[in-house]
Amino acid sequence: MNRDNKNVLVLATCQVLFGTGRSLLIATAPLISYSIAAHKGLATLPTSLVIVGTAVMTIPASLLMRRVGRQIGFIVGSMIGVISGLLCAFSVFHSNFWLFAFGTFLFGLFAGFAQLYRFAAADVASEDFKSKAISLVLAGGVVSGFLGPESAKFGQNLITSIPFVGAYLILTGVTVFAIFVLFFLDIPMLTPEERAGPRRPILEIMRRPVFIVAATAAMISQGVMNFLMTATPIAMCNAQHQFADTALVIEWHIFGMFAPGFFTGHLISKFGEVKIIIIGLGLQFVCVSVALLGAEVVHFWLSMLLLGVGWNFAFTAATSLMTSAYTVSERAKTQGAMNFLIYGFVSILSLASGALVHFFGWDIVNLGALPFLVVAVCGTLWYAVSQNRPPAIST
Repeated sequence: MNRDNKNVLVLATCQVLFGTGRSLLIATAPLISYSIAAHKGLATLPTSLVIVGTAVMTIPASLLMRRVGRQIGFIVGSMIGVISGLLCAFSVFHSNFWLFAFGTFLFGLFAGFAQLYRFAAADVASEDFKSKAISLVLAGGVVSGFLGPESAKFGQNLITSIPFVGAYLILTGVTVFAIFVLFFLDIPMLTPEERAGPRRPILEIMRRPVFIVAATAAMISQGVMNFLMTATPIAMCNAQHQFADTALVIEWHIFGMFAPGFFTGHLISKFGEVKIIIIGLGLQFVCVSVALLGAEVVHFWLSMLLLGVGWNFAFTAATSLMTSAYTVSERAKTQGAMNFLIYGFVSILSLASGALVHFFGWDIVNLGALPFLVVAVCGTLWYAVSQNRPPAIST
């Protein structure tokens, strides 16, 4: 097995393990919080703190990996994830909302490292394999789309009469396993020559149209996805649906997020990043339309499936587009800046979704996503037109 394929396999496996814990948390945290929070409007706070933690850690994680390498950096992140799982299990057992919220924040710090799996796959991949490597690593999440919610159901009453304590011990176990998998990662550290390469100021890089459009598309596709997904378990609970139905919807949503990864890279290679971003954002528009048609399980299922597929297309293509915005010596700070923008934005939307669904209902949450999608589509179309415009002739 060559190095490209080996690294993709290792990183895809880590994506599976991380995604299992993340989808387990997504399916359970709002329900746990809703049952133990003093104020029900805070029910999505722990889920939102995952995003806040991710935003906080994106730049430090990138800079740490520049210094110590991908392998050690990812192991450090996984160790934080282990502590998070243990703390969440302890807090659920004792019905301590704020300690549970802190545990999910720690999981977000772990996610700040894990969100770099997709970039790591492209670090040493050949130019024609980069978009496919990114896509295949993200595709690893398709397994976790089912493992996470099923683990939540299996662990719901596994150890104690208090629901979901066992689920968070399962989260701890899969994160420990990820540490062992990472020992097989083979991404060399930057050479002194690569470190000393040309490095523009980050603001100069961020002013480039390619950065603006890639970051905006990734930021809004991820933001809308989390905005709607975070509110879904509460909306389904308010609609009197069973947890098994909620778990099913989350499973298929995460399946939609990652299953296209087996061919998204090929589509990007064939049609280009811009077209795939537009298709992905369009699918998210359709998702909102379906959600507004009703509150039966089938409406939640189809809208969340479309939301996941739309996210995969837009987010993967935006990540691939971003790799053209920086040199090797600039990649750590550029990747960190992109992820900081994404998860800073997502954390704000995620925090808002709980209050919106509690006070105003599911329809308002969906309508609130539309203006952001309009901005992303307009920005991407502007970029497409500007790239096709012939250069001005100087006189």
